[in-house]
Amino acid sequence: MCMNFDTGRNPTDEEIREAERILKQRPIKQKDHPSAVAANHKKLSHINTYGDLPNFYLDQPFTCRQCGKREIWKAKDQKWYYEEAKGHIDARAVECHACRKAKKSSNSD
Repeated sequence: MCMNFDTGRNPTDEEIREAERILKQRPIKQKDHPSAVAANHKKLSHINTYGDLPNFYLDQPFTCRQCGKREIWKAKDQKWYYEEAKGHIDARAVECHACRKAKKSSNSD
């Protein structure tokens, strides 16, 4: 059984441009975009910050600091990281999936 998961690991140039375009819009337009995922402030209670908590997450394009590959940190993955894994709200994706996987396997040796 083959499933196509939208992971952001191999985005097209068009997908990256669209994500960058949405990030430049005003928040009122961003929240209505189909890729926006609502944040649950109750699940963000572990975050002790003076700044505002997000009302929604958006796909975030990034360049891997190890290999230079472009990927997208998907909004649904951000929601999981911040709300379920209790990651710090200022954390950002900096390494692609392949580099993170290689680092994990070398650390386990």
